[in-house]
Amino acid sequence: MSEVTIIGIDLAKRVFQVHGACSDGSVAFRKKLSRSQVLAFFTQQSRCVVAMEACATAHGWGRELERLGYEVRLIPPVYVKPFVKRQKNDAADAEAIVEAALRPTMRFVAVKTEDQQARAMLFRTRQMFVGQRTQLINALRGHLAEHGLVAATGTAQLKRLADAIEDCGTALPEGVRDLGQIYLAQIAGLNARVAELDMKMRSVAKEADLARRFQTMPGVGPITALAIETFAPDLTTFRRGRDFAAWLGLVPKQHSTGGKSRLGRTSKMGQRDIRTLLVSGAMAVLQAVERFGTPNKGWLTRMRARKPRMVVAIALANKMARGLWAMMTKQQDYRVPVAAMV
Repeated sequence: MSEVTIIGIDLAKRVFQVHGACSDGSVAFRKKLSRSQVLAFFTQQSRCVVAMEACATAHGWGRELERLGYEVRLIPPVYVKPFVKRQKNDAADAEAIVEAALRPTMRFVAVKTEDQQARAMLFRTRQMFVGQRTQLINALRGHLAEHGLVAATGTAQLKRLADAIEDCGTALPEGVRDLGQIYLAQIAGLNARVAELDMKMRSVAKEADLARRFQTMPGVGPITALAIETFAPDLTTFRRGRDFAAWLGLVPKQHSTGGKSRLGRTSKMGQRDIRTLLVSGAMAVLQAVERFGTPNKGWLTRMRARKPRMVVAIALANKMARGLWAMMTKQQDYRVPVAAMV
């Protein structure tokens, strides 16, 4: 036990498998623990490296083990899978976690703080309510379309449906009208919840200096700034802005071989929430350029003349990601590029 230098844990709900290894990689022990036995077991061990897959409960366990003095390494599950030998079981998974953590070039996930996870819950809750609202609106549109009342998609068209339901002159059965009122009440309740969460997110974004700095960039609002601070690791861990853009999945996917580079579509291999918000912000900037001819955006106008709108938006989102990395590492607010002012 005293020679153990790394312990891998295969996390679960009730039964945990731990795998201890020595400095040369040889097996020191294999144990199966219940949830109540985990902390007691690690209290008795000598302090070393503990490796886990970066899953839903990994950050909570990581904080507990760090309080005990262990060095915690979280590994993306996709990087652990190649190290599983033949049959997949808990013991093999724990051993594979150790093997992956011992690789000198392995990439790890930073353990999130409780505040980060609380902000993530705020963000996810708002996202869930928005999805439920969209589901209800689409369901109402579908039901009313069966009775000849057709409206375009989008929340802006909801008023037309509400007016038709409340208008007694509309040729709708009474049962459909009553059920439509239930839908409208649910949608109104979700609107109030989303507005309340938006206010909370704006207040949290105002309190954080980093989020305030991010919002100085065009196309980055309080929700995007808060998402970057919540879901992204410390941006100084990336060597350059392109690495951060690649982490977000905003770079082309490679299919290169034989020394010949082949670049495909956008990889989307990264943090989905931040990537989606940056692309949405880029679309808003592009729309402003098209409508109002915003100055210092000549390269967007030239690219828009040659490329589809979504391609231009993704290129702008990539540039925004690299700019956010530069703002963070240099501790500066957004500045309009000098070359664009000439």
